[in-house]
Amino acid sequence: MTALPQGFTSFVTNIGIKDATDDFTLVCADSVVAASAVFTQSRFAGPSVVVSRKHVANHLARAVVVISKNANVATGDQGMSNALEVVQSVAAKIGCDPHDVLIASTGVIGRQYPIERVRAGLAGLPFPLPSDDAVAVARGIMTTDTVHKIAEATIGAGPARVVGVAKGVGMIEPNMATLITMAFTDAMVDGGTLDSIWRRVIDRTFNCVSIDTDTSTSDTAIVLASGVAGKVDIAELEVALEEVTRALTKQVARDGEGAETLIEVCVDQARDAEQAKTVAKSIVNSPLVKTAVHGADPNWGRVAMAIGKCSQYADIDQSKVIIRFGDQEVYPSAVNEAGLEQLSHYMRGEEVRIHVSLKTGSTACTVWGCDLTDGYVRINADYTT
Repeated sequence: MTALPQGFTSFVTNIGIKDATDDFTLVCADSVVAASAVFTQSRFAGPSVVVSRKHVANHLARAVVVISKNANVATGDQGMSNALEVVQSVAAKIGCDPHDVLIASTGVIGRQYPIERVRAGLAGLPFPLPSDDAVAVARGIMTTDTVHKIAEATIGAGPARVVGVAKGVGMIEPNMATLITMAFTDAMVDGGTLDSIWRRVIDRTFNCVSIDTDTSTSDTAIVLASGVAGKVDIAELEVALEEVTRALTKQVARDGEGAETLIEVCVDQARDAEQAKTVAKSIVNSPLVKTAVHGADPNWGRVAMAIGKCSQYADIDQSKVIIRFGDQEVYPSAVNEAGLEQLSHYMRGEEVRIHVSLKTGSTACTVWGCDLTDGYVRINADYTT
C-alpha cells in the first residue's frame, strides 16, 4: 500500500452512481491547507469545475471529493444545485466551511446525479476518515481506465513526500489542466508559491499529453500541501512534483483508450517553447502517425507531413530538419531495407520515440500520446450504451 503524505486521510466507497465499483472518493486534510488547482478552459465546463475554481481562488482548501462515472456536465441549474449539495454535505460532515471543499466529477456528460443515492451515501460518510490508502484513492476515481495511476517521490533527502493519482484515458488534450489528477504533499509551502509551482509543473507534464485531441469538460488538476513535514527547499519541491506528474502523464498516455503503444515525441532545436510544443503535438495527434505506430510502419513521411502542416512557422526549413525513430535518423539520411526492418521491429515494442530537430533555435519540448487502434473506436462507439 502507498500511504498518503502526513496530514491527509481518505474514504473511498460506492454510492451507486452507475455500477458496483467505487465511485466516491474523499481526501481530507487535518486542517485548511495550501492548495492550487487548474481547470479546463472548455465553454461547457461542468458545475464541479465552476464551484472548485471559485473555492480555490484563495489558494486554500481542506478537502477534495471526486464523483466518478457521472460528469455532471450540461445539467443546468439542477446540476449546479447537486454539486453544491455534495460540497455542503461533505463540509458539514468534516466540520469546515463549504468554500474549503473542492469537487471534481468525471464520466458521462448530460446526466443528472442519481441524487437520492448520492444523499444516502453522503449521510453514511464516516469521520474521522478511516484510511490513508492512496491506491484506493487512485482506484476510486477511475472510469474507463484499465489500471489505476499513482506515483510518489521524496522531496530532497526527505522526509517530506509527494503522492499523486490520476484518471483519464480518453477525451484528453489538456488546455491549462488535464483529466482528473490530485497531488498531495506534507511539505510546508504557502498557497501563492504552491500555485506558481503547480502551474509550471502542469504545463511541462500534463499539458504535454494527448490521447485524441479532445479537451474534456471536467479537466481538474489539484494539489494540496499539509505542511506537516515542515519546510522544504522550494526548488526540490518543484522537482518532486514534476517527477510525480511526469510519471502520471506517461501512465495516462500508456493507458489511452484502446492503446497498445506509448508514443513519446521530442522536438528540440526549436525557436521557442511554443514552437516546440506545437510541432510535437502536431506529430503525436496525427491519426496517420498514430496508425503508423500501431502498424509498426516506420513511415517517416507522416511525421514530415505533421511538421509541415505547422505552416505558421516560416522559419522551419525542410532542408535542415532531422527526423529520427528511436535513435535512428530516417530523414534526411535515407534508411535501407534492412534498416527499415529493424525500425519496424523497434516499433513493435511498448514505447516508440520520435525525435525531431527543427534547427530554428535551442528550445525543446517532449509530449506523450498513444497509437490509434480499433479498440479506441469500439470503446467510444459503445460508451453510453
